[in-house]
Amino acid sequence: MKVCTTIAEIQHELASFDKERIALVPTMGCLHEGHVSLIEKAKRLADVVVVSIYVNPLQFGAHEDLDTYPRPFAGDVQACQDAGVDFIFHPENLYPEHGIQVSLQVNDLSQKLCGASRKGHFDGVVTVVNILFNIIRPHLAIFGEKDFQQLSIIQRMVADLHMQVEVVGADIVRDDDGLAKSSRNRYLSDDERQQAKEIYAALRLMQSQADKHSNINDLLTLGREHLKQHNIAVEYLEICDEISLEPVTHSQAGTTARIFVAAEIGTTRLIDNLPLTNNEEQPCV
Repeated sequence: MKVCTTIAEIQHELASFDKERIALVPTMGCLHEGHVSLIEKAKRLADVVVVSIYVNPLQFGAHEDLDTYPRPFAGDVQACQDAGVDFIFHPENLYPEHGIQVSLQVNDLSQKLCGASRKGHFDGVVTVVNILFNIIRPHLAIFGEKDFQQLSIIQRMVADLHMQVEVVGADIVRDDDGLAKSSRNRYLSDDERQQAKEIYAALRLMQSQADKHSNINDLLTLGREHLKQHNIAVEYLEICDEISLEPVTHSQAGTTARIFVAAEIGTTRLIDNLPLTNNEEQPCV
């Protein structure tokens, strides 16, 4: 495995792989089992795996945790080494010294769910992903379904801009009690960690009752009441179409709807999602 810190270096290294399939796993570091599952999927689908580690300032808001975002680079390198990554791309900066003048903008897909409270966040995401695609030129890129809105937006970016890259989603990795793996979980105290598992429990409860409650509002009330009972502050709990991310009004067999939630446990913001149709999903560990 080689760590490349400049654009010229990573492009030089990849130039010799003209016949191999290259997969990119974009990350902001602080790698955990969820990221490792993305790498493992990339290795199954491609010949060469590149993991980018870059804390992207464009996707942080004015009062978000850019300065305190964890950067355990040595541990990330070891995790990539253990997982069989071929190259780490770890640039110091991807933007012009005096600020970026041209960037991408997401329209309707960024105005709901997480985008409603994080203005400009997804503009920053698609801008940096576009830059990474231009630098690495991967045949495919792997993104986790935990950030399902991000995955949907990137898939739409690739389709709208006719990019020659396949965007592949990967299943959410969970602890035994269902809590989705996240870099932010490290901020939780022991008591908060116990409380956080009720987020997944609420989603599973809603999913299990979807065939009994065709009225979406009944399902949302069920989920909100469960979270309220466990003193979890809900930013949003919505049932939306997986492609358009528009709210759905009725539950029915074969639906592509998904339950989305963002909640705060103490001072930590957590997100999760689950298909509305019960597909017997179990925690993936």
